[in-house]
Amino acid sequence: MEQHKRKQPHTFEAIWQLARQIPFGRVTTYGRLARLAGDPRLSRVVGYAMHGAPPDVPCHRVVNRQGELSDAFSPLGKATHRALLEAEGVPFLPDGRVDLKAVLWPRP
Repeated sequence: MEQHKRKQPHTFEAIWQLARQIPFGRVTTYGRLARLAGDPRLSRVVGYAMHGAPPDVPCHRVVNRQGELSDAFSPLGKATHRALLEAEGVPFLPDGRVDLKAVLWPRP
């Protein structure tokens, strides 16, 4: 357990560095960010990292794999999360999900 606590800040910093690379007007998923960080099992850790991210990390550009905005991991709340994405021109589907086919980063 102690070893996990020592690794966590490094893991969060690595995740934040990746999140800073998400271009304006694009989004990625918790799982994609976890894979980019080197461990596809870390999607929940990505959520925790986004929840505690410094202000320069565009955590609003991270959504779940269905393109839904998550109350559980979004420190912003869904309404603010959506408003920030809309301000960047991110399109939403009629059911309220982000149109991942249009703006997913990195491209599959």
